[in-house]
Amino acid sequence: YFLLCVNYFFYGETVADYFATFVQREEQLQFLIRYHRFISFALYLAGFCMFVLSLVKKHYRLQFYMFAWTHVTLLITVTQSHLVIQNLFEGMIWFLVPISSVICNDITAYLFGFFFGRTPLIKLSPKKTWEGFIGGFFSTVVFGFIAAYMLSKYQYFVCPVEYRSDVNSFVTECEPSELFQLQSYSLPPFLKAVLRRETVSLYPFQIHSIALSTFASLIGPFGGFFASGFKRAFKIKDFANTIPGHGGIMDRFDCQYLMATFVHVYITSFIRGPNPSKVLQQLLVLQPEQQLNIYKTLKTHLIEKGILQPTLKV
Repeated sequence: YFLLCVNYFFYGETVADYFATFVQREEQLQFLIRYHRFISFALYLAGFCMFVLSLVKKHYRLQFYMFAWTHVTLLITVTQSHLVIQNLFEGMIWFLVPISSVICNDITAYLFGFFFGRTPLIKLSPKKTWEGFIGGFFSTVVFGFIAAYMLSKYQYFVCPVEYRSDVNSFVTECEPSELFQLQSYSLPPFLKAVLRRETVSLYPFQIHSIALSTFASLIGPFGGFFASGFKRAFKIKDFANTIPGHGGIMDRFDCQYLMATFVHVYITSFIRGPNPSKVLQQLLVLQPEQQLNIYKTLKTHLIEKGILQPTLKV
């Protein structure tokens, strides 16, 4: 029940955010969107009351134990999956580069540790070594830099996913932002001597990819350590046996823990600016009188800035 409530809240927010013009046509949906947060909270309160009413004297501890586990699991899984969807709407590149960087780090850290590992890194994972950790870091940064360059060339990967009400479908066509247009950068003195060049052409996203790769290689492994500690606490080797020889799905994706959250926070903090299409969607759902007031205010502002010429009164 709580899983359904949390999914209803998160994906209802997404629908309200990206499908505002479509929702406005359907009267039944207008009510659900307008009072979405109140309905979500009411559903949660209903579940909370049902839990309290279901308490049995001999099982108090077990029931509260399960209640706590339910909330922690929802926080870890549903929140992360929701943020993955949010990142995808910003452009496929914001999903592919971070995810592939974590996978690259997992593989290269294992290889460096296997061939050069001598110094243990952490007691939770005895097979992890400092040599693997450092080798994985540099390999991941290089991989992320190259992957960012390759993907930045294609609109399909860099354009935000937008819902077009006129064609009733999602589109990934746009004029790439400055983030995905080649820029010329001056090289520092020590690199000028090595490369024998004054400048180099890069996509600005490649610079951001260094931050994403750094997180994937320095903080990402701690998701694996967290999972290792969790398994040791319950004295199990793997979370499941879905993949022969590798364990369950969670055993393959433990290092992805927090990656989606970091990417979302990074986008909102350093990348995302005002989105004209979303502003337009919000304006279209207003009442005609409100739209007219906004039009007059905007017109006055543009005239004062000298962008528009004042209308001559006859």
